Amino acid sequence: MNKPHSYEPRTYRTRMVREGLVGFRVAVKETDLMVLAAGDFARQVREVVVQERRQLEAYIAGHPDFLEALAPWPEDPFAPLVVREMIAAASQVGVGPMAAVAGALAARVGQFLAPLSHEVIVENGGDIFIRVRRPATVALFAGKSPLSGRVGLKIDPLLTPLGVCTSSGTVGHSLSFGRADAACVVAQDVALADAVATALGNRVPEAAALADALDWIATVPEIIGAVVIVGEKLGAWGAVELVPLS
Repeated sequence: MNKPHSYEPRTYRTRMVREGLVGFRVAVKETDLMVLAAGDFARQVREVVVQERRQLEAYIAGHPDFLEALAPWPEDPFAPLVVREMIAAASQVGVGPMAAVAGALAARVGQFLAPLSHEVIVENGGDIFIRVRRPATVALFAGKSPLSGRVGLKIDPLLTPLGVCTSSGTVGHSLSFGRADAACVVAQDVALADAVATALGNRVPEAAALADALDWIATVPEIIGAVVIVGEKLGAWGAVELVPLS
């Protein structure tokens, strides 16, 4: 559940096409999904989103500080599953649980669709659940950086399902204490990828901090790889394959 914000056209979604898959959008309050699947499952996906949001909203109603927390939230075995996933992911890297919300919701939808579709891609505000049988490429959107839309991550289908999540200190509504145009993290746990992307972006107040930020992410367990873009500079770590985009 992202905080309310002015609408920003998600023009990058015009590039979300894949042979054999149907694209459809599902928006419920602040949750705005673009989904690629074997058929139009918009009605079913909406039901999943409403159910997950209802549980999350009920938890926030009972724990008002949860929404604004910038530090890890205490473990709560009685919380709904989506909340427990957010708490666990954010706690690994010292950020608030809402840093993992978009990834957690994308994952819940992706896991629901997996038995219904041979391939599934769920994008939620730049945080993506991917389950594919053929290689796929995720374009890196980095605002005004000259590298924005010019570089992509090639996804190995053998590593999926996984998450590709991006945080930015210069683009969009997400809270970041850094100035990275894009801090992108790949992990099989989508909520974790989302939380780590936030933590990674926070460690890049300027381009000179890029190398130290990548050194830090090398210490985080379960991360497949990461890419950071700051202006004209790009740094990468881990098992990521970068490809040029026209």
